[in-house]
Amino acid sequence: MKRVSLPQNQNSVGWPLPSDSPSTCLALTGDLQADWAVIGAGYAGLAFARTLATLNPDLHIVVFDAASAPWDSSAGRNSGFVIGLPHNIGSSMAELKKAQTWRNLLQAGIEILWEQVEKHAIACDWENAGKYHCQVSEGSDAVLKTYRESLERIEEPYEELDGEALRRRLGSGFWHKGIFTPGTILVNPARLIAGLADSLPANVTLYQNTPALAIKAGDVTEIFTPQGAVKVKNVMLATNALSPELMPGRLRRQASMATFASLTQPLTVQQMMKLPREMTSWGMTPVNAIAGATVRFTSDRRFLIRQHVMPALRGVVTKEQTRQAARQHNALFNRIYPQFGGEVALVKTWSGAISVTRNGAPLWGNVARNIYTAAGCNGAGISRQTIAGELLAYYALKQDHPLIGDMLAVGRANLLPPSPLLDAAVKVSLMKERWLGRREA
Repeated sequence: MKRVSLPQNQNSVGWPLPSDSPSTCLALTGDLQADWAVIGAGYAGLAFARTLATLNPDLHIVVFDAASAPWDSSAGRNSGFVIGLPHNIGSSMAELKKAQTWRNLLQAGIEILWEQVEKHAIACDWENAGKYHCQVSEGSDAVLKTYRESLERIEEPYEELDGEALRRRLGSGFWHKGIFTPGTILVNPARLIAGLADSLPANVTLYQNTPALAIKAGDVTEIFTPQGAVKVKNVMLATNALSPELMPGRLRRQASMATFASLTQPLTVQQMMKLPREMTSWGMTPVNAIAGATVRFTSDRRFLIRQHVMPALRGVVTKEQTRQAARQHNALFNRIYPQFGGEVALVKTWSGAISVTRNGAPLWGNVARNIYTAAGCNGAGISRQTIAGELLAYYALKQDHPLIGDMLAVGRANLLPPSPLLDAAVKVSLMKERWLGRREA
């Protein structure tokens, strides 16, 4: 029996949530038996449980999460980009083919989510707003040029914008050049994950605030929680980079990185007058994801800044690290939007985890007898993990799905070295990316 680490963010989610959120916070007390246990109620875990329950309504499925979906879930901590295109496309024929395969999968993930949002009337501020991909420095022209050429090769529509055009749309002259692509959805991720948790089929029971503390694998697998235990025939691990401790040697293919986001207060009417009159909600990602900043302007007139990436190999983020990120975000926001004169306050800063793999490929499928996983989101978690979870349910039940071949075709995550070698490698990699992208910070 192996004890596991738990995610620990010493901060709370900043996305606005309704005060009367119906999502249950039922915790497991006592022992029970089930056909399937899903550990982790994120996008992959919930998609897997929902699809499994729909394909076989006779199954008894339990889902555990260490937090509560509407208030502190890891899935609700991201920036709310539901991506329809891979971040990095590449230029070789093999890379372009893989990019097209990922595009098929990501867009299928969006379709699955929209079906659930529409069916269950999930109020998550769903907007088909597209996405800007921008550079700050003229020295990054080659990066954006490669991205533009890659979009042309896969025949993906785009619009190239100079600094003045970006200023008119984004309200700032901070960015030198950018490319706009349609198809990205912007959401309030905390409301989305809460709605998905609230609308699971009747044969799925969700236990929140119920961390899986230990797992004992065998013909019948036992999962131990603080106040109870469950015996199951099959397990799906949706715990991403914290999974390796459960299956030593099998899941050491991903590392946990912490990112930080800050959200402003809603802008006043007077503050809105300092922005372009025609400006609507939008989302922007940087050409360098490590050094640059992701920025959003939301439908309720708030700005979101996401910047600052650090290792969190054991899932822990401290209060001091959060305070440091908040100071950086505040300084950056005032550089991007000097017209506000420092009057727009950042009211919340929080952290979230990204599970990254060495080669960008996922860890997906059967990893041990009766144990499955869908992990390694690599920063495109909402759409990518949704389709990964759904396809895994078909795969586990040995049922056909036309996209399982695509999921297998994107490859498998490479092995990572153990700590302390992994810790050192991650630090060196981040230092290199920050140096290469220093002009984008």
